[in-house]
Amino acid sequence: MDINFYSLGAAEEVTGSKHVIEIDGKSYLVDCGAFQGSRSEADRKNRNFGIAADRIEAVVLTHGHHDHCGLLPLLTKQGYQGNIYATPATRDISNLIMMDSANIQARDAVYLRKQAAKKGETFTWTPLYDEKDAITATNQIVGISYKRPVFIGDGVSLEFYDAGHILGSAMAFITVKKQGKETRILCSGDLGRKGKPIIRDPEQVPAPDYIVLESTYGDRLHERPEDALEKLAEIARRTVQTKGKILIPAFAIERTQELVYYFHLMVDQGIIPEIPIYVDSPMATNATTIFQVHPECYDETIHEAFIKHHKNPFGFNALHFTTSVGESKALNEHPGPLIIISADGMCEAGRIQHHLIHHIEDPNTTILTVGYMAEHTLGRRIRNKETEVKIHGQWFKRKAQVEEIHAFSAHADYAEAAAWLGSLDRSRLKQILLVHGEPKAQRAFKGYLREQGYADTEIVQYGKTYAMSE
Repeated sequence: MDINFYSLGAAEEVTGSKHVIEIDGKSYLVDCGAFQGSRSEADRKNRNFGIAADRIEAVVLTHGHHDHCGLLPLLTKQGYQGNIYATPATRDISNLIMMDSANIQARDAVYLRKQAAKKGETFTWTPLYDEKDAITATNQIVGISYKRPVFIGDGVSLEFYDAGHILGSAMAFITVKKQGKETRILCSGDLGRKGKPIIRDPEQVPAPDYIVLESTYGDRLHERPEDALEKLAEIARRTVQTKGKILIPAFAIERTQELVYYFHLMVDQGIIPEIPIYVDSPMATNATTIFQVHPECYDETIHEAFIKHHKNPFGFNALHFTTSVGESKALNEHPGPLIIISADGMCEAGRIQHHLIHHIEDPNTTILTVGYMAEHTLGRRIRNKETEVKIHGQWFKRKAQVEEIHAFSAHADYAEAAAWLGSLDRSRLKQILLVHGEPKAQRAFKGYLREQGYADTEIVQYGKTYAMSE
């Protein structure tokens, strides 16, 4: 039995997760994500897929974020016809993400063609895929519930455990039994956190031999939830006093719903006054509907403390969902106080860019970042409080206040990840392979894990293969 692991994406970087487990010459792809960053770099990396479609035996999808599912339509477009295994909620969410990506690419093509025509240049860029390709990919997704092992290849079984990251997110527990030998491989996907609202905590899993572990926050600790809520309340109260606006670039999946839940909770408890909140993202609106039809993924606390009282944790009087471009544009002239939650989470696309154009030079505006911002993205530059940023080719002076709250992150920090590791049976553990993290964070996390007794911890590098069999 010959088992090897290598990465085609998210090695010493955060986005574009694509990992390959090769078992006796057959390749199993874990996640098929799009790289997110500067337009030119992202386009180059996403087009260089790294593995032929006909070499892949099966695909395992851990969750529906774009950087984990965003290239599935390209894979099927290139000829992959096999199964894509995911939880039912992930199937629904990834369908939404892939269709949205196809629409954005189509719009980008129209815009770039017009810009090239104005300059008298030849236009050659084409979208990676279209809606038809996204539909094809969705049709190949096989929904597998948590803790329901299935065979995905000869002697190869897959079992999903709740990762506690977003709705439907899963850790992939892959067991290989051949020639009287057994090897257990755990791929964490994106590891979530204990005590988050709405979804359940990351689960314990059977004793693994190898763990492929994300390391996004390998050098950072999140604030306590209590401190984060107080800071959120403070920003809200300040915005009421100045009659300003809060712009929150948030991922449409999980983060938006969580923020709505927290604002609802604080208004309900009299902590903050009721402020008009607009969710200005068609995808977030659709995602919220998906949340409502998958209560099997909810944490028990939301059932006991909230749903029985309010029926719907994602809707209340001050909450509005925009449905048209016209409504979105009208928000820029809407008087404050006002909260706008809009995608994209890293400010690289979507309606949030237009809101930033109108408000980034207003000192009464607060831009609140609540999630990870990859290097070289507009969101990272804003989070770093750069005094001038470029949006749609135009420079703007940043006069808006910038605030950051880490506690809303859906990724475990290094202490939380280590605590989760400590809950596992280590009797079989041979090695931890770190993926999905920037080099500085990964080096810190590797050192921390070694201090915790995980001596054989390696940072996965591109072009390097890691043996997972004796």
